[in-house]
Amino acid sequence: MARLQSEIKVAVRQKIIGGADPLVCVPLLGAKKAVLIDQAKRLRSFSPDLFEWRVDGYDNVADPADCLATLGDLRAIIGGIPMILTCRIASEGGMQPIDSKTRLALIEAAISSGLPDIVDIELCNPPTFIRTVQAAAAREGVRLILSYHDFTHTPDEAFILDKLEQAQVQGADIAKVAVMPTDYKDVLTLLNATLKARCTRLKIPIVTMAMGQAGAVTRLAGGLFGSDITFAIGDVSSAPGQIPIVDLRRGMSLLYEGSQPA
Repeated sequence: MARLQSEIKVAVRQKIIGGADPLVCVPLLGAKKAVLIDQAKRLRSFSPDLFEWRVDGYDNVADPADCLATLGDLRAIIGGIPMILTCRIASEGGMQPIDSKTRLALIEAAISSGLPDIVDIELCNPPTFIRTVQAAAAREGVRLILSYHDFTHTPDEAFILDKLEQAQVQGADIAKVAVMPTDYKDVLTLLNATLKARCTRLKIPIVTMAMGQAGAVTRLAGGLFGSDITFAIGDVSSAPGQIPIVDLRRGMSLLYEGSQPA
């Protein structure tokens, strides 16, 4: 049985988000440029579908020029693999406190550079912040993820559905929700909300996951319920419960038609 696809698909370079296969994204995480460059060189050989640079973990995040130079170096290494740029807010898992003005300036500069293909910002940002990023992304042809993260518990199904729909209403190209389960019932809540969103509420691609060990199954099988991107460990995990990319792809090859292990 073929998996559920998004009504509206997002084409990024040679990849289709929301299409026949869920995509695998690997995070790049490092406080120093040399660490990031080394990661990108080694992880490129695994041919992930996407990379995500978590720039909030970078020591020089407050220096847009340095960040753009590093971003350019990473782009040169990963070539045509699409890249998500994320400067995560501290209240939703960011690796250091970064004021709103600094985050916005960095994101706008990155979008204008043409180097990232997708930017991820949180729904909890002020409306003016979201509108500014959305307008900049639209001008440059960069895709926008609007996301919500809860690292303490799993909200009820209605709340998850509302957050996904809120992202769509506010103009996201991709809607994302990540939650922390306290038991396996919470995992089912996340998966059921994903399925309902895909079948009844959302036309755009969806990214959902339950974090932690209990939620690891959602990273493996979430695509069967409508989630379009899953995150794997390259060197370092960017969220609890991520699975090494080789193991993730091997497992996915057993679940999805046409998938092949790495």
